[in-house]
Amino acid sequence: MQDVSERPIPDPDDRAFGDDISSTWESVRERLRASVPDSTFRMWLEPLRAAAARGDTLYVSAPDGVRTWVERRYTKLIDDALAASGTALRRVAFTAPGTSAPVEQLAGLSLNPNYTFERFVIGEGNRVAHAAALAVAEAPSEAYNPLFLHGPPGLGKTHLLVAIGNYLSLNAPQLSVRYTTAECFTNEFVTALHSAGAESFKHRYRDIDVLLIDDVQFLEGKRHTEQEFFHTFNALYESGSQLVLSADRMPSELSTLASRLRDRFEWGLTIRVEPPNLATRLTVLRRLVREAGIEIADREALVELAGRIDANLRQLHGGLTRAIAYASLMAKPLTSELIAEVIPRSRPAVSSDAEVIQLQVAAAFDLTRNELLGQSRTAGAVRARQVAIYLTRELTDLSLPQIGRLYGGRDHSTVLNSIRRIESRLPGDRELAGRLQQLRRDIHSSASVDA
Repeated sequence: MQDVSERPIPDPDDRAFGDDISSTWESVRERLRASVPDSTFRMWLEPLRAAAARGDTLYVSAPDGVRTWVERRYTKLIDDALAASGTALRRVAFTAPGTSAPVEQLAGLSLNPNYTFERFVIGEGNRVAHAAALAVAEAPSEAYNPLFLHGPPGLGKTHLLVAIGNYLSLNAPQLSVRYTTAECFTNEFVTALHSAGAESFKHRYRDIDVLLIDDVQFLEGKRHTEQEFFHTFNALYESGSQLVLSADRMPSELSTLASRLRDRFEWGLTIRVEPPNLATRLTVLRRLVREAGIEIADREALVELAGRIDANLRQLHGGLTRAIAYASLMAKPLTSELIAEVIPRSRPAVSSDAEVIQLQVAAAFDLTRNELLGQSRTAGAVRARQVAIYLTRELTDLSLPQIGRLYGGRDHSTVLNSIRRIESRLPGDRELAGRLQQLRRDIHSSASVDA
């Protein structure tokens, strides 16, 4: 993890875009064109552009929507094409258009450059949260301290936290800023204890100007980490440092968190982030389509999609990606009729939905629910569990740790790995895509009957 105020040291092996990279990329493109259907190449691989090379890595840029999909599903294919081109470059990394710097993932706890205030879509449900976050960025420790944002996953809380960091990086580089998650804070703290690095850990978190910490509900039940964070919070607050926190619930609902910590979370301004309304969802979809360079002839398609997914923006983005992928695989135009066929209408996410998903998936794979949730490593049980976890992430507002607890106490990384395995198979596996679609129908039908 690095402070926002740090600047990268120039790499002497960083090569600017030139004829050698251009010819290499043309060679790679021809291999990719021969490896996938024409529709897949045109939609996902043709928009890619070579940006620069550093060491053995070729940096490739593309609009956000395209880049995210390609990075998850076609990285190995591009790596193989690169290796076969006869160049010294051996791997590909992805970057935003107009830059040759790699796009760091939030899982790595650096700041995603795409998460800025300018790119945040403001609606009725998040207007106050946006205004408060911007006020904190413009005047750290003078506006609201701490600022506590809460609400279900996928509504933009992380975007706002990182936007504060990016704003300060640009406008107040003299400030030391750190973004992390409560889970990472916990892991670092445990590692520091085991390696006798407690003092270094304290220095890393207490000698800073701004701390941005996501998903503080993860601290629940971790007594020693809670205690350390309590002292970190006090040290920062008393020194006049700015704290910005997020959680899936308001402080008073973090019932297993120490009361003294809950009280401190409410010292400043607490704001709930609400689900986006239809107008906001449409604005988000139009931006995603525009940035991905995708042309949609049927203007009602996005209206149909926005009307079907109303829970959160993460599901909305996933729904658009799924619809585009389906249209590509089936060689069909993206129309409102196709959206209606592929995307089920969302229902308010409730915890009981997860049980419905588990029961339906278990039945579809000829398993009992206990076998699905248990420790069996047979191929059938593992595949069913991955499908169930994927659908739970897609169809509910549960966070990764919450999903892990529902599936036998599995950790965050296991849940994420299950989701990525299903995502990686979807583009070329029509049987899996069809099975998931049938399961969605069964789940929604069952949930409607139960309701």
